[in-house]
Amino acid sequence: MNKINVGIVGGAGYTGGELLRILIFHPLVNIAFVHSKSQISKAVSAVHTDLFGETNLKFSAVLSTDIDVVFLCLGHGDSKVFLAENPMGSQVKIIDLSQDFRWQDTEQSFVYGLPELQKKNIEQAQYIANPGCFATAIQLALLPLAQQQQLHSPIHISATTGSTGAGQSLSTTTQHSWRANNLSVYKAFEHQHLGEISQSLSFLQSDFTAPITFIPQRGAFTRGIFSALTVTTALSEQELNQLYTDYYATHPFTHISTSAIDLKQVVNTNKALVYLEKNNDNLLIISIIDNLLKGASGQAVQNMNLMFGFDERAGLNLKAVGF
Repeated sequence: MNKINVGIVGGAGYTGGELLRILIFHPLVNIAFVHSKSQISKAVSAVHTDLFGETNLKFSAVLSTDIDVVFLCLGHGDSKVFLAENPMGSQVKIIDLSQDFRWQDTEQSFVYGLPELQKKNIEQAQYIANPGCFATAIQLALLPLAQQQQLHSPIHISATTGSTGAGQSLSTTTQHSWRANNLSVYKAFEHQHLGEISQSLSFLQSDFTAPITFIPQRGAFTRGIFSALTVTTALSEQELNQLYTDYYATHPFTHISTSAIDLKQVVNTNKALVYLEKNNDNLLIISIIDNLLKGASGQAVQNMNLMFGFDERAGLNLKAVGF
């Protein structure tokens, strides 16, 4: 199978760096350019220092159109502006990692890129809107229930993300001296990912109107999302485990565990782990991902693999940190 040519726009940030770490070793990819306005002509390894000795790529201000796919790793609101100013041509596939094109009622040309929700549509897509990190973890916890029309009770969510979820620009709440040995809530009840979560659940369960209470938290660690959800259901724990196992049987990165799970099992991987526990009619769902991989760049590469007919796992057999 021939290699494809890939461009990365916004390659100096966290998501751009993760894409580079994956794509440098992807067997079917040639990186044509890495674009950055702030790091022009600098060696990629001077910014992403862990790539020293792995690549001779340099950041460029030039955008080549001789590519098969471009990844947009830009800030929210910037992707629409970039594409308006830099048309890519009809032959170039686009995978956007911002939130600019996630709303399907206004952006019909972009397919919402959650493989566990609509893999076949992704395979045929020209343009992909990559899901948000919290949205990915939370949807993976709920999709099997929505498919079986089982979401009618209020959904309560508490989810904690690492500091990389805030991006690379420094602020008070991302600095180590503030974040270490600390925990805080932000955007309670109104996080921007709530919209795409409801959109996806309604796609599977058309009468979905259950209220969602979402309390996001900043954790004292660098990467990963640990989400804990509660709903009520009359289904037994055994029935639920079978329902979830069946739903994810054809999705290689999402796994159902019958033992309690912890964040280090997924950090540095494209995996999602889900754990279910019943107490009377109350169901606890734990869903964990790496926010930079399954929650961003890893999922973007997974989408690229599907779009080009590659093995869905190509370039994504990554090792968890373990300890």
